[in-house]
Amino acid sequence: MNTPAHLLVMRFSAMGDVAMTVPVVKQLLQQHPELTITFVSDVKFRALFDDIPRLTFFGADIHGTYNGFTGLIKLFNQLKKIGNITAVADLHDVLRSKFLSFLFKASGKKVEVINKGRKEKKELTRKHNKILRPLRTSFQRYADVFDALGYPVNLSNKQQRIKLDVSNSIEQLLINSHQTKIGLAPFGKHKEKTYPIEEMEKVIAALSAGNNTIFLFGGGSERMQFETWQKKYPNVINMAGRLSFKEELILISHLDLMVSMDSGNMHLASLYGVPVVSIWGATHPFAGFYGFGQDPSNAVQADLYCRPCSVFGNKTCYRGDWACMNMIAPQWIINKVDDIIKID
Repeated sequence: MNTPAHLLVMRFSAMGDVAMTVPVVKQLLQQHPELTITFVSDVKFRALFDDIPRLTFFGADIHGTYNGFTGLIKLFNQLKKIGNITAVADLHDVLRSKFLSFLFKASGKKVEVINKGRKEKKELTRKHNKILRPLRTSFQRYADVFDALGYPVNLSNKQQRIKLDVSNSIEQLLINSHQTKIGLAPFGKHKEKTYPIEEMEKVIAALSAGNNTIFLFGGGSERMQFETWQKKYPNVINMAGRLSFKEELILISHLDLMVSMDSGNMHLASLYGVPVVSIWGATHPFAGFYGFGQDPSNAVQADLYCRPCSVFGNKTCYRGDWACMNMIAPQWIINKVDDIIKID
């Protein structure tokens, strides 16, 4: 019989990065029934880990209670109280997790840290002598950490269609069950990862004219634009600020497909086996952040010598014309959506 083990797993950062850990952790626990996991992340991501057997989520308010040097020491002391931690997996490798890893090592725990492949990512994104090749995915890099701890993961990339139980509020949104339910997340964190709004409107106009219901996902300053589209086009529903994160996940799980940038919504849809038409500008699927189990042919992108120019899309276009996005015709996106609808 394998010895019971309790792993402490850390991953903070953006929603998409945390969501990408979910399929790996699920398969790790399925393949190693002797394991239990305490997963430490930003408190707002708790819903991503609901109902995963033998996993306990520790929500850390890293911008409040556990902020800064003294906050991290407080977090470490809280985590120590959990007890029976046999090893630590740092899936982030930033100052915050490095410091926590140091404290765990000093207390005698085995710690393994993700290899982010920074060198090859620089080769992929540099301006001159770019080496354009598919790199190890983030999913594989996460699995490597568990392998180093003695728990190899046979990482299946096959999508599993999952539909979460609906609440009354979600049931009302899905009332037009005969229509194709399309999620649309048209914004990215950076301009270099956002398809031009006027071109995206052409996509919305075309899709709303069909037998489709379009749910717009986003928040903050995007709400006003969503309201405009909702008033202008039929069967378009602004979801910004209407649901809790948990309810949003439920709705996403019932979509027929998602259209998104290289953003967190691509990864959320992937968790439930929802096909995604993803739009790529400054970034590239080769960097390893493509949606789990997604068909590579559903990535919409222009073939340009300068792509990718950054891993995360956070560097301003050095050409100054944002050609990587502006070259993409709305019809390319519409055609991909139509292809998926026909297959289904």
